[in-house]
Amino acid sequence: MNEHAGHRDRMRKRFMEHGLDNFDDHNVLEMLLFYALPRKDTNLLAHHLLDAFGTLAGVFDASPEALMTVDGIGENAAGLIRLVPETARRYLISKAEPVGALSNSETAGRYLIPRFFNRSNEEIYMICLDAALKVLDCRLISQGSACYANISVRRVVQLALSQNASAVILSHNHTCGIALPSREDVDTTIRIRSALALVEVTLVDHIIVSGFDFVSMSDSGFLDKSS
Repeated sequence: MNEHAGHRDRMRKRFMEHGLDNFDDHNVLEMLLFYALPRKDTNLLAHHLLDAFGTLAGVFDASPEALMTVDGIGENAAGLIRLVPETARRYLISKAEPVGALSNSETAGRYLIPRFFNRSNEEIYMICLDAALKVLDCRLISQGSACYANISVRRVVQLALSQNASAVILSHNHTCGIALPSREDVDTTIRIRSALALVEVTLVDHIIVSGFDFVSMSDSGFLDKSS
């Protein structure tokens, strides 16, 4: 007989009736770990995780290798913990799917922000649009380090042509600061705009995301420069 069964049943019932609003952070981890560790004291493990990583966010952001340095956390438990933010990211992306055209920066920004959720390195996404500015494809085209990602002009043009795109929106995240373009961001974007124009594809915008904030290079006037 599992001596923790009654406690776990009460926790599950509490969650089903009230959600997580009346749970402390350690209770959240405790209940999550029920599903990976059916016969261990997950309350104690939850406290150990918070001691090791500081906050609930710190636990979910930790690598599997770091999680498994906590005594009692094996591969299954680490995998379950890492699954939470990744599932949340996919949920947010699904919720943000556009029902119409990406006709302005606000709509495009809301669509793009979830793609950078829980990302610790810079990434570059490219949205291919038809003539009505509806999404044909949204693709990750580059991954970099914590503060830099390289973008290939040739890859951007090839992808636009392969999708028969009429227009393109680029986006990347800043993990090391605020959502403002660097001089290099501006120069590269103008170079890409010129290359796309040669194949009759319009660069609509380059949106920079930091957390839940974003800056449209088009709206902010950065793309008004011709050189």
